[in-house]
Amino acid sequence: MIKQIVLGAFCMVNFSIISARDLTYPGIQGKTTEHVSQKIPKSVLIKTKKFKIKIDQQPDGKYLYQSWPANRKITSKPSMIISGGELFRDGAGGNYYFEFGNEGYTYQVWRNYLTDSVNKAPYTLNVEDPDGKMILKEDAIVVKN
Repeated sequence: MIKQIVLGAFCMVNFSIISARDLTYPGIQGKTTEHVSQKIPKSVLIKTKKFKIKIDQQPDGKYLYQSWPANRKITSKPSMIISGGELFRDGAGGNYYFEFGNEGYTYQVWRNYLTDSVNKAPYTLNVEDPDGKMILKEDAIVVKN
């Protein structure tokens, strides 16, 4: 009985390893999986010290950025709306960021999966002026996914 259980467990492990090795990227033949992609939400609501930010995927695949002061409800009119945002993947660890442009300013909302600290916030808002100088960097927590 014990031999059968051990043999069964051994076979399951081997089949799992073989199956994991044979995973492929959808639509790309011959490429094995090198990392596990994180699922990117179609909508996310985050909060920094100063802002509430909602990012939504639009039907055309681009992203919409809406922000409010942190003390305002999101049912009120947003103080800023930026359309046409792009999603960029960063490395093989699952990190990614959304990037939006508005009057020369660049807004990036980073998703931090891999960090050097367990205390790192799940999102970070970076804002650069038209000269590329960082004018705002704030960590953000998820209010709603």
